Amino acid sequence: MRIEASCALNFLIYIQNIFINQNHKKEEYRFPYVSSNMAFDKEFILKFEELWNEVSERICDDHINSVKIFYEEADLFYNRLFVNSPCSLKDYLEIYKAFKVWWSSFAGQLSLERSIDEKSHRVYEELAKLLSQKGMSPNKELSICLIYDECLLVDIEVASYFAVIPIKNFYVNFKDVVHNLVAHIRGE
Repeated sequence: MRIEASCALNFLIYIQNIFINQNHKKEEYRFPYVSSNMAFDKEFILKFEELWNEVSERICDDHINSVKIFYEEADLFYNRLFVNSPCSLKDYLEIYKAFKVWWSSFAGQLSLERSIDEKSHRVYEELAKLLSQKGMSPNKELSICLIYDECLLVDIEVASYFAVIPIKNFYVNFKDVVHNLVAHIRGE
């Protein structure tokens, strides 16, 4: 079992949250809060879902490092999710840089991964016990991609030996995490 925080998927969550904060006039803002209005593509939700699925599939199928997608294909996110204009590009580059600074700081990727250290050991032990009880043995390594917040715009699909899990689930829905991972191993 391998658990890592996906840079590309977390950047998509970051963009999702900016979109949600901007388009849902609630006082329950999500991280990050950006006071300026971003020029999102008019088909943002549809394009977000397509991009999420594409990036997830690439990480799952090709075992591509999501950091590589984030750094080497930065324009992928802009071209798919934002209106193409000089002002929009400037705003996008600001949020891209802000995410990069947060992600590479102790408060970003490291904190995200370390926040579930104890929980990940318990998941491994509970999963091994449950698989043993069911007489199952995995055919390959289970990859878990951590995201810092829920993905609210896309139903995260189950893929064989690949799961995307918000850190909140390790604390709020621990037993569900273990049982859902069995489905990932079965490929259901």
